[in-house]
Amino acid sequence: MTRLRLLFITLLSALAWLAAPAENVFVIPVETEIDNSAFRHFRRALDQAAEHDADLIVLKLNTYGGALDAADSIRTALLRSPLPTVAFVDVNAASAGALIALACDSVYMAPAASMGSATVVNGAGEPMPEKYQSYMSTIMRATAEHHGRVERGDSLCWRRDPAIAASMVNPEVSVSLTARQAVDCGYADGIATSLDDVLADMNMAGAEVSYYQSSVSDDILGFLANAAVRAILVMLILGGIYMEMHTPGLGFAAAVAAVAAVLYFLPDLVGGTVPAWVLLCFIAGVVLIALEIFVVPGFGLTGIAGITAIVAALVGVAVANDAVTGIDFGSAVRAALVVFVGAVLAMALVLYLTSAHGPKFIRRHSELMTELTVADGFVGVDMSPARLVGHHGESVTDLRPAGKVRIDDDIYDAVSTGPFISAHCSVKVMKYENAQIYVEELS
Repeated sequence: MTRLRLLFITLLSALAWLAAPAENVFVIPVETEIDNSAFRHFRRALDQAAEHDADLIVLKLNTYGGALDAADSIRTALLRSPLPTVAFVDVNAASAGALIALACDSVYMAPAASMGSATVVNGAGEPMPEKYQSYMSTIMRATAEHHGRVERGDSLCWRRDPAIAASMVNPEVSVSLTARQAVDCGYADGIATSLDDVLADMNMAGAEVSYYQSSVSDDILGFLANAAVRAILVMLILGGIYMEMHTPGLGFAAAVAAVAAVLYFLPDLVGGTVPAWVLLCFIAGVVLIALEIFVVPGFGLTGIAGITAIVAALVGVAVANDAVTGIDFGSAVRAALVVFVGAVLAMALVLYLTSAHGPKFIRRHSELMTELTVADGFVGVDMSPARLVGHHGESVTDLRPAGKVRIDDDIYDAVSTGPFISAHCSVKVMKYENAQIYVEELS
């Protein structure tokens, strides 16, 4: 009887184990430079994790860092994630990578991995001014404090010491931690040689593991979201609009501006993060510029208002405005900087295209460089008689007030500036205006 009871309990346990839902782990590789493209991939990966009903998100880190704004967006998304997150530093998590690792709920490191060196540097690798270091230090410290305090012995201590996080930014120290150092100071929860070791330590051995898969469209959209690419697109939009306003009809410049605008807005349109006011502002700008080209003569208030509306839309769509990161002043400044750089590049492009060094097919169709010839029906004005101003002559006919005068043995049409002048009187050329000589009788 005892054996039957034991067999029955064993069968029930087996059935319960089989009926229990399998745990799902979703792995997001972060193995490139941290930029807006990486953030776009990360946001898409979070969507895929939700589609897979993931119970745990693992970031497999091997990066030397990158743009602070993109790293801060990823950090914010991790801190707001409803799912537990784990950073597995496979090789390296430097600079922006250290910030991302610090934002995760748990951190595991490979035996030869390192984490730290979060000093903000420029493109040449030189430390940025103090205000940038202070901002990064504050972010690192706030991220460490987010994980709260734990009891160690008889005292309550920070789970991850904020002072160590801040010291990673200090250019004079720029602390980096080995795997063993990270475990000793509480920055890592363990050392693991593989993802399987990480899952085993978290009692999730045998869980179903899925990896983020990027598509070609994701890669293209990520490329278009890059700040440098967006600045070039702004250059083409503004430069194309300006050239179109100085070119008869609709042509190549308008097509370039239209295509660049579509590519500029495409990543945010696909992601559904374009506010309604941005689209309305852009459409209003296009309408105003169309009125300037086809209705209102010259370049005035309508054209300026149209360009202003378009610039406002370009800045607005580039601001981080979605459910993951929210709006912040820093993102608005960065967006404005991208548009400003694009505007400067547009000015340089227009100056080059309309200069003597620019392509002839562009200058030939630009009103700024068009040559108005008599053969094309344009009437030229001969300005050579202007040299006669101040010369003396004689009236050949009566000037009532128009007539003819002889100056230096040549006969010219002339107009009296005062009373009528009789023939054979001495006259003096007073001015030359509107292709006409004006004379005055000499007393």
